[in-house]
Amino acid sequence: FLALRIENVNWQSKLNKAAHHTSDYNSTEAILRRGQAFNITLNLQTAAAAENSFTFIASTGPCPAESQQTKAIFNLSKEDASGWSATQEPSEPGCMNFTIFSPADAVIGRYKLKLQIASGNKVSSTLLGQFVLLFNPWCPNDDVYMANEKDRREYVLNDSGIIFQGLEKYIQQEAWNYGQFEEDILDISLAILDRSLNHRQDPAVDVSNRNNPIYVSRVVSAMVNSNDEKGVVEGKWDGKYRSGTNPLQWSGSVTILRKWYKRRYKPVRYGQCWVFAGVMCTVLRSLGIPTRVITNFNSAHDRNLNLSIDKYIDVSGKTLHLTEDSVWNFHVWNESWFIRRDLGSFYDGWQVLDATPQERSKGMYQCGPASTRAIKEGDVNLDYDSSFVFAAVNADYVTWIRYSNKRKEKIYSDTRKIGKFISTKAVGTNFRVDVTASYKYPEGSLKERRVYKKALKLLGVRRTGKRTKIIRHRQRSSVAWRRNTTQPAQKPSISGKLILDASPVIGQDILLTLALRNLISDFKTIRVKLSASAILYTRKPKAEILQLSRSVKLGPAEEKEIPFKIAYAQYKKSLMDDRKILVTALCETKQGASLLVEKDIVLQDPLLTIKVLGPTVVHKAVNVQVTLTNPLSEVVTDCVLRAEGSGLLKEQLRINVARMAPMESTTVQFEIVPYKSGTRQLQVDLVCIHFSDIKGFVTLDVAPA
Repeated sequence: FLALRIENVNWQSKLNKAAHHTSDYNSTEAILRRGQAFNITLNLQTAAAAENSFTFIASTGPCPAESQQTKAIFNLSKEDASGWSATQEPSEPGCMNFTIFSPADAVIGRYKLKLQIASGNKVSSTLLGQFVLLFNPWCPNDDVYMANEKDRREYVLNDSGIIFQGLEKYIQQEAWNYGQFEEDILDISLAILDRSLNHRQDPAVDVSNRNNPIYVSRVVSAMVNSNDEKGVVEGKWDGKYRSGTNPLQWSGSVTILRKWYKRRYKPVRYGQCWVFAGVMCTVLRSLGIPTRVITNFNSAHDRNLNLSIDKYIDVSGKTLHLTEDSVWNFHVWNESWFIRRDLGSFYDGWQVLDATPQERSKGMYQCGPASTRAIKEGDVNLDYDSSFVFAAVNADYVTWIRYSNKRKEKIYSDTRKIGKFISTKAVGTNFRVDVTASYKYPEGSLKERRVYKKALKLLGVRRTGKRTKIIRHRQRSSVAWRRNTTQPAQKPSISGKLILDASPVIGQDILLTLALRNLISDFKTIRVKLSASAILYTRKPKAEILQLSRSVKLGPAEEKEIPFKIAYAQYKKSLMDDRKILVTALCETKQGASLLVEKDIVLQDPLLTIKVLGPTVVHKAVNVQVTLTNPLSEVVTDCVLRAEGSGLLKEQLRINVARMAPMESTTVQFEIVPYKSGTRQLQVDLVCIHFSDIKGFVTLDVAPA
């Protein structure tokens, strides 16, 4: 018996990677997609005898077994029951070419491939090597199949993107570096699966479930937060980040994932919703599941799932924390694309996943996948967590005044405030696409009301009487009426709105006007209680900035404008790491309805410009010039300029900016050497203790070498 001696194995890396759309992975390993053929060549020391028979064994996980679909044993030209098969192709003398097929429902992960050679009754076994198998959106039989090539380029292959933030009336673009193809990121994504609670409890069953995107995406939604399993990111929402990084300072997932991995799986501090969503998008795209990032403006966090968010204010208009319900200015989650064999084909398509640890689901901080179709149709009883997401986009917003004697009065119920401008980045461009219509029927339509009632019924929520509608004013602020509960609702006798006199910039005074109008033909004296607080994007107050009281006399049908300002000195200390302010004016009259006017303010970024001084070509150095302005009328010291971008910089670049004079513009120059062609995103971030980060980005088209 002459054993067939194999000199080496050629995994045809370039050829296979191009065919499997995995050329972008920064790795020497064979990275392949399931449901698609790949080629390997064996270079031989001895020629193969005609009587040799070949058997391949592909295995994954710590305890491979055919019964668990984690091991496949297959011969040449005969497809095994597992769906794996191999064929021998024509070859030059001294080598053998094989084509190997994996099934479209194979378990994903790192595999070993062995070859058993039998000659007569003798068998020898050789390890041919390892490969990584991923989900395959290009394969029509894969659960994650996506038919449109432009969509696949965006949701699987794009390694940078835009996450929308801000306010419904002031939507901002924030660049994010997903970097799913950067060195180590695929290994880290696989390590995330191996660190999960499910894997630690039963590794064999966990690995055998990894053929299912429903299972894999749900595990990732639990592992991206640190709450149950020492996952990747630790959340913090109190404005105190001394023992870690302020969530606003991250601009991509790569630094976070590498930090977690290198520090032996110690959760990275700190994240908020867009950080969790950015990291989850990276992990799922790296595993081959088409994924995008979604922003929901005026997002409800409905703790008791009664589809009602109750907000309490005291007689001065200050928010009271009497309930765990809240409405965030925005909340960011993910959608992944796959079919729902568990629910039926009606629910195929985009599925909501949320890694932000808000509520437990089946005992753990995880959320989804919840079908967007289920949310739109009010099917809140369907797996997973569709009721929580339904409430986030559909709950009513009810405002109450609570008096010192604990008596409370309902001011109004707003059925249209929650779930506005649900946004994601467009395919192929940085434009915003509104996807609200995939989550709900038009506000106030018959269909929308029906769906709402269906959801209430499924959740077992009882409602008394009709839901009252808000009397609306065409303005940016939200207006509320207090109705005396013992009398029929009175007609409002005053109207009002808060107007910003100019776009406020950090470092400058904020000038506002409260415009009040008497709607009746009597004289009125109005007591105005005005307050301003620094808030987080969750609308949780961090610090009180201002409190004023004024008395205003209005003649019949008279209009008056009351100007006031929030001086920089008043907000300076409260807005060092963020730039959001909530202003409220409670306007009370002796008798009849009172008025609450609210306005959210986001201070604008000072100007930051990025110029690339020359053409961008792979492996050719090019200079980048960044011009920044100190927005303050005081000297600023110890700032750091950070730059990052997949395909442009291997790791984050940091440049010290020692001193900036008051209102001074400074230019910083640095060099980049692009290492990948195509559309690339360069992000720049000025970090400083005197004010929150100033960020900018530029999109570059890098030519091949």
